Amino acid sequence: MIHAVRVSLGLLATILLTTGIHLPHGEWASVTMLVVIGGLQHHGNIGKKAAERAIGTLVGAAIGLVLVVQQSWLGMPWLTYFAMAVVCGFFSYHAIGKGGYTALLAGITVFIVAGHGDNPVTDGLWRGVDILIGIALALAFSFALPLYAVYSWRYNLADALRDCAAVYSRIITGQSVTGDEHLRLMGRLNTVMVQLRSLMPSVSKEVKISMTELDAIQRQLRLCVSTLEILGNTRPDAGDLQSALKAEHRLIRVQLIAMARALKSGVPHRLERPVALPMVRLDVPVYNALDGYRLLTEQLLANIGEMRQRLARTAPRWNI
Repeated sequence: MIHAVRVSLGLLATILLTTGIHLPHGEWASVTMLVVIGGLQHHGNIGKKAAERAIGTLVGAAIGLVLVVQQSWLGMPWLTYFAMAVVCGFFSYHAIGKGGYTALLAGITVFIVAGHGDNPVTDGLWRGVDILIGIALALAFSFALPLYAVYSWRYNLADALRDCAAVYSRIITGQSVTGDEHLRLMGRLNTVMVQLRSLMPSVSKEVKISMTELDAIQRQLRLCVSTLEILGNTRPDAGDLQSALKAEHRLIRVQLIAMARALKSGVPHRLERPVALPMVRLDVPVYNALDGYRLLTEQLLANIGEMRQRLARTAPRWNI
């Protein structure tokens, strides 16, 4: 909703500004506004995208103006077409590598400014001005109504931890791990992990948490989900589980819910309460299914405990 309101107000501002002072080709300011912040851009990378847009625009506008000038001077359309094809081929080559967004926008701007080489020079200049106005207004509205990626990261991670708790409850109570509800939860977890991964660069820039630390938290969530999948497919009889691992079951669920509540409520003291975690020994002999299940459960508990410690350590950063 914030994003929709921000884009709507930004477009209204560009329309009123360009029509109010009668700027020629003012629609390109609105197009630029949509290009810069139309996609859901968080505060952590809006500046980078605007800078890429500005550089691509300036390079493309300069080349477009050169093409327009040579067309008006030499009057050779086929030379103009050939030059445009070569220039855009060059930009397309770089559009599939690093800095691809800038290269692609430069190629697009060549045609915005020059058309097919037959645009007047004054039209090209005005279109370049309109695009720069659109960039400036997009930046202004992105800072006036910022969308912080860290909030999306926190809430998505909290939802994922709650889903992990729900999956674990189904496993230890003997519910089906092949039913629609269980598969729906696992599918949602996999989707959320992809979303969290895409948010990490913006979160790192916004709250100054290193990508290494964020990646460690992501890895622990992935290990948690993977362990739950193994537990669901190797669990012994439900009665044996309830009696043999009662303390571990409770501790796992309590920690998952506590982390989810801390992330959503912004009350990190929930993460600082001391918890006695088991010492996991991988050299312990496994004699039956219950022993193997116990070892996996202790590993899951240790992994969750480590995630909790990382969240507690980084709470002063993400709790904005």
